[in-house]
Amino acid sequence: MLNFLNFSLKFIIIFIAVVVFFIFSTLWYFSIGLPDYKKLSNYQPPISSRVYSEDSKLIAEYALEKRLFIPFESIPEKVINSFLSAEDKNFFSHPGIDARGILRAVINNLKNIAQNKRLEGASTITQQVAKNFLLTNEVSMKRKIKEAILAFRIERAYTKERILELYLNQIYLGQGTYGIAAASLEYFDKSIKDLNYPEAALLAALPKAPSKYNPYRYPDLAKFRRNLVLENLADNNFITENQLTSFKLLDLKLKRRKIEIINEANSYTEEVRRTVKNIYGFEKLYSQGLSISTPLNINYQIQALKSLRKGIEEYDQRRGWRGPIANKIQNKNWENKISKYKLDPTLKWRVVELISVNDQELLFKTIDKIEKKFEGTIYPKNIKWTLRQNKSLSDLYEVGDILFAKKEKNIWKIKQYPKVNGGIVVIDPYKGDVLALVGGFNFKTSEFNRVTQAKRQPGSAFKPIVYAAALENGFAPNTIILDAPFVESQGFGLKNWKPENYGKKFYGPTTFRKGIEYSRNLMTVRIAKILGLDKILKLSKELNIYEDIPELLSVSLGAAETTLLNLTSAYAPFVNGGKKINPKLISRIQDRRGKTIFLDKKRKCVGCDKFIDNEDELPIIESTNKEIISKETAYQMTSILRGTVERGTAKKLKSLKVPLAGKTGTTNDNYDAWFIGFSSNLVIGVYIGYDNPKSLGKNETGSKAALPIFKDFVENALFKEDFKDFNIPKNIYLTLLNYDTGLKSAPGEKNSIIEALKIQDINNINNKNLISILGSDKMIMFRQFY
Repeated sequence: MLNFLNFSLKFIIIFIAVVVFFIFSTLWYFSIGLPDYKKLSNYQPPISSRVYSEDSKLIAEYALEKRLFIPFESIPEKVINSFLSAEDKNFFSHPGIDARGILRAVINNLKNIAQNKRLEGASTITQQVAKNFLLTNEVSMKRKIKEAILAFRIERAYTKERILELYLNQIYLGQGTYGIAAASLEYFDKSIKDLNYPEAALLAALPKAPSKYNPYRYPDLAKFRRNLVLENLADNNFITENQLTSFKLLDLKLKRRKIEIINEANSYTEEVRRTVKNIYGFEKLYSQGLSISTPLNINYQIQALKSLRKGIEEYDQRRGWRGPIANKIQNKNWENKISKYKLDPTLKWRVVELISVNDQELLFKTIDKIEKKFEGTIYPKNIKWTLRQNKSLSDLYEVGDILFAKKEKNIWKIKQYPKVNGGIVVIDPYKGDVLALVGGFNFKTSEFNRVTQAKRQPGSAFKPIVYAAALENGFAPNTIILDAPFVESQGFGLKNWKPENYGKKFYGPTTFRKGIEYSRNLMTVRIAKILGLDKILKLSKELNIYEDIPELLSVSLGAAETTLLNLTSAYAPFVNGGKKINPKLISRIQDRRGKTIFLDKKRKCVGCDKFIDNEDELPIIESTNKEIISKETAYQMTSILRGTVERGTAKKLKSLKVPLAGKTGTTNDNYDAWFIGFSSNLVIGVYIGYDNPKSLGKNETGSKAALPIFKDFVENALFKEDFKDFNIPKNIYLTLLNYDTGLKSAPGEKNSIIEALKIQDINNINNKNLISILGSDKMIMFRQFY
């Protein structure tokens, strides 16, 4: 008997040793190559980056996953209790794995194996953290063992609160949402602090099978699963039996989250996205939760898009009606033709089919995929632009024709998708803030940005740069320039270059001012020749108009290529006193914790470091931008370009009766049309042209194609009180001159204008270029003749 007991004791000891050895060997084997759990200490969940307008409205969001991070201390008890009841009620008491849960899973899985069903798990929240962060979703014993080992290690390294924080911010809850904060907004449009128990229970019901229990698709299944969680809450004494009874009777109350993103700002935000991605990289933009502030003015942006589209449509209508998209009766592939057009929802166009045609009206029905379907009528008086050469409705339209139509002021009109395109940009000339930017007619069809990416010849819109360089080097607004034929040799074996004025006329001796107001090519070339091309190229480089400039005289007529953004920015010094600006679409970037990682600083505060004893010592904000031209030259150019509005190629703006200045631009054969204009606080640039360059057509100049877009924006986006007179520098002398001769004029004399001259030139009376001193009251006329 004693021997038997000794044998049994030895057997038990050996058995225990073998089991212990087996367990430790297994743990050692599976511990090899396990992921490092310590990286969880620095884990930052990927969250979306957001872009905001100047008034802090959300205008764009960039993310790979819908996720918002929320720290443990901000998570309500209702949410914590619901998830613990649904997923791991012993979470705060177990060491990482739940022995009872494992035993239950083993018994159930023996049945599942016999019935060829999917194995179920007994994972604790800690194990799910190990799986979600460090392992794969593979269903196998090998992964479960690794999961358990990691769970033990995680429990030793981190607090329960940290583990739960990681879990609740990482878990997938359907509808593309990750984490409880994003899911609460997706399903209830609420912050998690505002959730009640039935809502929190629904969220806790989702991790088991987010697609199966999706409340939008399968509300009955979702409600069933929610009620199971509510029962668990009652079993764990988090809610009473009375509450359980009333909660289970409640229907699901869902409310989809609506993010009001300004679709009109797509061109702007895409440029911001490209910039941030190029600087900080894809991962930081899409997963590090950047907060990007921009100077975008939403009202300006919306109106800029409207004005550009209106101008493009008006141009396209002048080119005539090109016919319907297709005919449903005659063309079997009509749906394919429609699918080629990806319309931006902000257009508000409908796809319609004509169901009746006569010379008095067109009856149609909507056939697009927009839910609300209806019929309507289009009358001839509202589509006159399609009825050319005495054509009637029945000549041009047939039953079955498929068209675009839009209701404007309660009137249905036919729309034609334009082939031409363009851009518009609005800039603060003092700070360089890009307040609005539209890169094309329809962003959904083409993301190509014609403000920042399209390089085109600016034509006459470049001339103010030539004239500014001349004013900086001794020319004056009343300098006489010869408008006559000009011939320039281009080298051996090449034809001589013979530029011409628009209209091919010559005007003889003409004042400097008049040359730019009427955009005289021959005067501009002659000024460039006398001045020296090097001075013009130097100024254009300093203003960032061009990168590589050919040293050709034709550059003075805008023959080199640039972007609308660069050229518009180059006009800012005329407004701000001669200082260069760098256009900016981003004001500030902050990381997920609110730390500023980028801040645009172009101004300094003089006196901010002192104590203020009286109002005379208040700090002054000064721009740190470099002065490119003098204040006096800047004002002279402003004065001359105001003359373009008063008398010259931009006189269509005169009817607005507000202080405006600007310059039209048209390239050879009317390939491109430009208008750059400004007030005392805004610079606005407009470009119109084809993406594959070709002529816009006869008479389609900057004045006809581009300027009306500028005018429409000014009329609808600005108020009279937004306009102030341009600042006049101290060293500018205003005097009365004859507009045609540049000579002194008497008050009331016909053809007189107020001219701006530089006072410092009074001291240069002996300059060889000065011809005469007129008057006895120090009114000095500088008249150079070239």
